[in-house]
Amino acid sequence: MEKQLKILAVDDDFINLKLISSMLRKNPHVGVILEATNGLDAINLLKTQGDIELVLLDIKMPVMDGIEFLTHIQSMDEFKKLPVIVLTTDETRKHEAFEHGAFDFLVKPIREHDLSSKIAKVANL
Repeated sequence: MEKQLKILAVDDDFINLKLISSMLRKNPHVGVILEATNGLDAINLLKTQGDIELVLLDIKMPVMDGIEFLTHIQSMDEFKKLPVIVLTTDETRKHEAFEHGAFDFLVKPIREHDLSSKIAKVANL
């Protein structure tokens, strides 16, 4: 039996969030999908759910952006090792994301097979 991941998708764009969720629903590695619209909501979900195994994170968001989110969870022991795949239209932020502890990086628009292969990497960790 494949390991089923509990995944948190974070994006302030409603359409993007729904698109990511629909891709995730087709993925055999994915069990539960949670959604948040900014980094602060995402952190609250991490704290209340506790067992989230992967975060798909947009960088440009209101309230708390992706880099702030990464910085925040890096300072929390229980989330330090949590794999975060950063999703962005801006490739110039890639280096910054990795510096702040991102596990992987995807450029929008997201292609389903790219997302699937990244998720498979996490599922096999």
